[in-house]
Amino acid sequence: MKKHYLNAALLFLMTLNLFAQKYELGKVTADELNEKVHPVDSSAVAAVLFQKGEVKIEYSQNEGYKLVTVVKTKIKIYKKESYEYANFARRYYASNNMKETLNFSKAYTYNLVGGKVEKTKLKSEGEFEEKLNKFWSRKKISMPNVKEGSIIEFEYTLTSGALETLDEWEFQKSIPVNYSEYVTYVPEYFTYNPNLKGIILPKITTERNTQFITISSREKTTNNTDAYRTSVTEDKIQFTETRTTHILDKIPAMKDESFVNNIKNYSTSISYELASLKFPNQEYKSFATDWETVTKKIYESEDFGPELNKTGYFEDELKALLSGLTSQEEKIATIFNFVKSKVKWNDYYGYNCDGGVKKAYREGSGNVAEINLMLTAMLRYAGIDANPVLISTRSNGIAVFPNRTAYNYVISAVELQNDLILLDATSKHAFPNVLPTRDLNWVGRMIRKDGTSASVDLMPKMISKDVVSVIATINKDGSVDGKLKEQYSDYHAFNFRVDYSDLSNETQLERIEKRHKGLEIDSYEISNKVELDKAVAESYNFKHNNTIEIIGDKMYFSPLLFFALSENPFKQDVREYPVDFSFPSQERYIFNITIPDGYALETLPKSVSIPMSENAAGLKYMVANTDNKIQLSMILDVNSAIIAAEYYDELKAFFAEVVKKQTEKIVLRKI
Repeated sequence: MKKHYLNAALLFLMTLNLFAQKYELGKVTADELNEKVHPVDSSAVAAVLFQKGEVKIEYSQNEGYKLVTVVKTKIKIYKKESYEYANFARRYYASNNMKETLNFSKAYTYNLVGGKVEKTKLKSEGEFEEKLNKFWSRKKISMPNVKEGSIIEFEYTLTSGALETLDEWEFQKSIPVNYSEYVTYVPEYFTYNPNLKGIILPKITTERNTQFITISSREKTTNNTDAYRTSVTEDKIQFTETRTTHILDKIPAMKDESFVNNIKNYSTSISYELASLKFPNQEYKSFATDWETVTKKIYESEDFGPELNKTGYFEDELKALLSGLTSQEEKIATIFNFVKSKVKWNDYYGYNCDGGVKKAYREGSGNVAEINLMLTAMLRYAGIDANPVLISTRSNGIAVFPNRTAYNYVISAVELQNDLILLDATSKHAFPNVLPTRDLNWVGRMIRKDGTSASVDLMPKMISKDVVSVIATINKDGSVDGKLKEQYSDYHAFNFRVDYSDLSNETQLERIEKRHKGLEIDSYEISNKVELDKAVAESYNFKHNNTIEIIGDKMYFSPLLFFALSENPFKQDVREYPVDFSFPSQERYIFNITIPDGYALETLPKSVSIPMSENAAGLKYMVANTDNKIQLSMILDVNSAIIAAEYYDELKAFFAEVVKKQTEKIVLRKI
């Protein structure tokens, strides 16, 4: 019996040992390399086999407390499309005030060659470093010898003196994660508040252990001969350390769906923010904060607020520009256009100036903060009530919890006659209240001169329109000749200018013909490409050869011709996060179609009006026949920039009806 228990205990210990080894670097098997598809998600191009993170607050007598983060990652490559996962980048703070250190190690690629595991080490030429600005640098690694079936692994260590926040740990990614573990070690002197988001929650356990800090001190003493000697004493300070372990396994990939802001907003992750400090024999310090406190600190930092007070560098030029202008609207437009043309954006984000507004003005190039703080300063100089607005861009995620890293961008706002005009001078195509799409991310925080702040809704309210007018004639052979004009306003115009305004007319023709298969166009014209206060307009003549289907003596076609929506953009059965259209919009189609001689109308779709609840969206479809002409008017409204997930089923059903109506056929019969 004793032998039986001994064997069971040994087996249990062996199992524990194997389990522990499973999630360590350097252990790659032929079976792992031979695996062709992920066992749960066969569509996965890659998978994280495991990722482990440890964050410790360590003490050294010379430097005090430091945050040491060690992350180990092991990834399986299934398909070529996943080679991007063989490249990894991590930014770190490089300012002399609080310089961080970042080092990569244990970076290898594993392949199966002749039935044996081949190991390739990352060499120095596969590691790169770039300076982003005076605050941040970034290190990148590009793993060697990556193929379909490879396994890559690496470790990095980040050491930081910034204890205010622990970096966000992302359990869920765009590929499956087999196992994710995050462990924090926090001395009793520190209290952190957790910020957990996502639908799948990790298992969290805590345990407390006794630890010691050793502090050495030196002092000079004398002996009986009056000679000095130095004695070293060591004091051990006992404290309690809390170890918190977060574990989540078999984590499905976050599948990017249509009309999603930033998928990371809804993936499972956790971050920690310092709430308080209490060292022995010292006063309790609270760091619990709110948005008012966060924004006030940002405003008072040397690279933000003081930059708004600098005016000497632009005064003479601005006076000349504003001479003779009386209305505030004219002044706002003039200053806004001047800044857009004077200083080009260098593609760097951030709410802190790098070289400063004067340097950016002089050199004609600057980061987001330098351009938009300069804009704010000029507006204030002109007597306009302007203030900076801190925002988090779409790529940075929604600013949910109050902390300084929640924001990564700044724009300008003018309070004018109970209205708020939002401005971002980083894009030459932007105009008042039409911001670059990257800015449209829920809410920002406006900071006034007195340091107070107010929430600012960044989501557009006006309806951006896309209006298509067509006069067409159907020929007896089933081809269609016609003239088309399409007009884009507000955000539709902005997006058109960003994507296409620099293209030649020849390239524009190719773009349209590629979009509508079978279409041939000529006499292409475009207007208002640079006149931002006007709608962009395209017009052209066209011929289409395969939009009419002829079966026997009948013709079948959609009254929307080649503009008919052929499939529902919403395919998922269940949606757990909002549908984000970026801005409210209206698509309007006005068609006049002449049917060929010798044909008569047999079937005409019925006119309908399909509303959504809460007026979130709606379809008005009206079609009529007079003599040999068919007139269609269709308006598709999406009245809300964001539609909550609870309305997804209704939205999906609504667009199913839209597709059904747009693809419904008119039938002509040969007389």
